[in-house]
Amino acid sequence: MEFGIFSVSDVTRDPVSGDTPSEAARIKGLAKIATHAEEVGFDVFAIGEHHNPPFFSSSPTTFLAHIAALTKTLKLSTSTTLITTNDPVRIAEEYAMLQHLADGRMDLMLGRGNTAPVYPWFGKDIRSALPLALENYNLLHRLWREDVVDYEGNFRTPLQGFTSTPRPLDDVPPFVWHGSIRTPEIAEQAAFHGDGFFSNHIFAPSAHSLRLVNFYRQRYEHYGHGKAKQAIVGLGGQAYVAKNSQDAAREFRPYFNEAPVYGHGPSMEDFTSQTPLSVGSPQEIIDKTLSFRDMFGDYQRQMFLVDHAGLPTDTVLKQLDLLGSEVLPVLRAELAKLRDPEVPESPSHADLVKAKYGDGEVRQPRPNPNRGDNVTGGSPYQDSPAAAGAAFGL
Repeated sequence: MEFGIFSVSDVTRDPVSGDTPSEAARIKGLAKIATHAEEVGFDVFAIGEHHNPPFFSSSPTTFLAHIAALTKTLKLSTSTTLITTNDPVRIAEEYAMLQHLADGRMDLMLGRGNTAPVYPWFGKDIRSALPLALENYNLLHRLWREDVVDYEGNFRTPLQGFTSTPRPLDDVPPFVWHGSIRTPEIAEQAAFHGDGFFSNHIFAPSAHSLRLVNFYRQRYEHYGHGKAKQAIVGLGGQAYVAKNSQDAAREFRPYFNEAPVYGHGPSMEDFTSQTPLSVGSPQEIIDKTLSFRDMFGDYQRQMFLVDHAGLPTDTVLKQLDLLGSEVLPVLRAELAKLRDPEVPESPSHADLVKAKYGDGEVRQPRPNPNRGDNVTGGSPYQDSPAAAGAAFGL
């Protein structure tokens, strides 16, 4: 089981101090949070993608490349890469570059996001959001697996003899999670390709998320990737921890009450009893998280949202200290005892390389010479079939 933290990069007023951090302070603060997550024992850090205030993460790959340079073991991911409004060509290029710079310590989660105005900002029609998402990923999937792509679809100009550069590290694409809270077509696409499926698992009871996770598992088995229980599932969640439950509730209450996403609604006590939100002592966080396994069965990745709603950086760092020292070790031990030996872990880059090559030689693409017009012609790589044929006069 991988444990991680994720951020939506909100820049929110602290209701206790009354201060709103600057974007600069928030960016530096989240970088500190990410590196500290590795120090206390987390496996994964993920950041979302937004293109509007009050969020700052318009360029997740830039931020994650910076974190890659500051860390050694932390796997880097996204808590949504917009597969709708981003050009799949740019996604292919930017995340392959990140994969190289991070030495394979990365994956990404694709989703449609939750900000409707972003569609016209990038020249898209929200009424086509679902077919756009499906078509864009089908193209992205090919761009990472084919040296030369010819493509014609409904939502972008055709491609003729196009090569996405750089090629993925070791010619093995990054692992992809598909995130959704309500759309079976997205779960179906994840299952078809044998990709992971991530449920945000924040705003609704776990039973709501379970329906789509179970559907994905069934379709994963249907497509022959393994047994349903072997499908790759990730869950989100929110946590606020203190040494005792009384302090946790007292400290977090003003942030909960003013949070844009759930403030001014149900009480914090009702929200924690009805949704995956955990507010309490380390043992209460442990018990709540173990209940996810009771409902969903074994899964591969548990992510916690810990920096939202205006919580100051220093408070988040203290949260990570408690989670890393008192929560994660217990969760790892308990979940390991319960885990079905047939259920795989979340795939690493090394796992994916091994699956593709076994003990054979790993491909390292080397381009052919520039012809003088900034392209290499129809055989862009020295080991491509057409290039090998030309070398033998075929």
